[in-house]
Amino acid sequence: MSSTPMTLNLIEGSVSFSFSPQAAEQLKAAINELMTSLKTVAAKPTPGSGKLTPQPPLDYRHTGEVLLELFCNPNIWPTPFAAKVLLTIRTVNIRLTTEAELTRVIEDINQYLEQVG
Repeated sequence: MSSTPMTLNLIEGSVSFSFSPQAAEQLKAAINELMTSLKTVAAKPTPGSGKLTPQPPLDYRHTGEVLLELFCNPNIWPTPFAAKVLLTIRTVNIRLTTEAELTRVIEDINQYLEQVG
C-alpha cells in the first residue's frame, strides 16, 4: 500500500485515505469511460435523428484498506463540467457518503498519481 494518502476535495471539506497507485489508475480509467458517456449525452442528437441512447452509469467499487464507491448517472447531467458523483468511503469504524464534483475528483486523482509516480 502506498504511504502517500489520497485526498479528495469535497464540496465542503476533504477526505484523505490510504489508496494504492494501481487502484487510482483503475479509478482514472473508469472515470475516463464516464467522461466519454457524459460527452455523448452532452452532444444531444440532431433533430430528426431520434432519441439518444441512455449511457451506462459509473458504478465503481474498490475494496482495500478502505472501501471506496463512486456512482454517477451520466444521463442526468447537461455537461461533464456540471456532473457530480456520489462518493462513499467506509472502514470498519466510519462511513462517509457525500457528493463530490466530478472535475475536482479528476484533478485530485491526477495530483495523487503525480505525487506517487
